[in-house]
Amino acid sequence: MTSLEITNNADNKNASCLINRRQFLLNSSTAAIASFVPVVIYNQVGEAQSLTAKMVKYPNRQLTKLSELKVNEPININYPDDGNNTAAILVKLGVPAGGGIGPDEDIVAFSYYCSHQGGPLQGTYKAVDEHRVLGPCPFHLSLFDLTRHGILVSGQAYQSLPQIVLEMQNDNVVATGIMGLLFGRTDNLIATARG
Repeated sequence: MTSLEITNNADNKNASCLINRRQFLLNSSTAAIASFVPVVIYNQVGEAQSLTAKMVKYPNRQLTKLSELKVNEPININYPDDGNNTAAILVKLGVPAGGGIGPDEDIVAFSYYCSHQGGPLQGTYKAVDEHRVLGPCPFHLSLFDLTRHGILVSGQAYQSLPQIVLEMQNDNVVATGIMGLLFGRTDNLIATARG
């Protein structure tokens, strides 16, 4: 009998308190997990808090004209430049949207790259009833709601799609910045950290 096993004499007078390796590992891992359980304390239970979205300012760029847009017919754009990971969708949704511009507040633009692992979302726009979504991502099936600032509906992503901030200048639709981080663009991350 080794010292790592529980020993028990026949007369039970000299019972040992030694445990085997498996019991030790199970007990120590349970204790470790219990010691790292996060505690969440709510200062104002049940009250929603508003947060200011961080926007990275880029040079203004005219994208199209309002008079050329048709409901649920997206156009492909590049913003903030013509570099890597800048392909985006610009669409007149036909229903009001968060961050939407125009007379009906329904014109929005979002990055075509999934915020999870950069999966391409080109050609995945869908309009069903009042829903307007982009996805699912071919990598992990993330689906994003374009009427609610590109928030994740389902899938593996944990951030909303980066939304391109738009303005109307007469009949022109103009991009002025981006809310969120563009996948694969470290300069976008650095600009957010400075801002």
